[in-house]
Amino acid sequence: MTNVKRLLILGGTGDAAELAAKAAVIEQIEVITSLAGRTRNPQAPTGMVRIGGFGGEAGLLEYLHEAKIDLLIDATHPFAAQISWNASSAAVSCNIPHLMFIRPAWLQVPGDEWIEVDSVEIAASVLPEFAKRVFLTIGRQQLAPFARLDNIWFLMRLIDPPAADALVPPGMILCDRGPFALDNERQLLIEHQIDTLVSKNSGGDATYAKIIAAREMGIKVVMVKRPPTPVGEKVSDVESAMQWLINQM
Repeated sequence: MTNVKRLLILGGTGDAAELAAKAAVIEQIEVITSLAGRTRNPQAPTGMVRIGGFGGEAGLLEYLHEAKIDLLIDATHPFAAQISWNASSAAVSCNIPHLMFIRPAWLQVPGDEWIEVDSVEIAASVLPEFAKRVFLTIGRQQLAPFARLDNIWFLMRLIDPPAADALVPPGMILCDRGPFALDNERQLLIEHQIDTLVSKNSGGDATYAKIIAAREMGIKVVMVKRPPTPVGEKVSDVESAMQWLINQM
């Protein structure tokens, strides 16, 4: 093939997988998706896949050179802040077009009882004021700040179980992967007598049902706000990302 451009998608989200599938249809584009490797059985996207970290900005910069990457799309999770900053800097250093795909954050609507906080650590610090039974949906990497709260019971939903030596809060671990149905979320809240939900503001539809269920049942939500993103070109849907790609050809 002539004039083929190599696209690196920094993935790990359903949006990234959808984008990879659509980009792979374009004959002049060769798609490589990079996954961090944090989940044990990731859903493999279309095209070539690499798994594992890069070793910081320098490692990513080296990979962009070695793999002869022409285009870079960052479609990582909204809370994967470090890789986004590394990608922005590396793309500037390599002088390659770079796009950030950032799905819209959830917005508070009438009926929501949100307590917005800046970090998982702050979320843990506010819980003792009002919570007794908490639905914790922040992933397995950041359970430790909640482990010291021994007067609170936690239902922890994770994609994979925590490491054997991880600090884990008192309660129950539920391993499951979204998307989650509204009926499922209602049932969990009722069955486990949940009075508080802790969530990151991930956006998207796959896990929004828990927010709806909490609203319906008058349950408090401690919502962790997103970290800041680098300056640069941003889109919030697959169609806009595809248009950006076509414009680069």
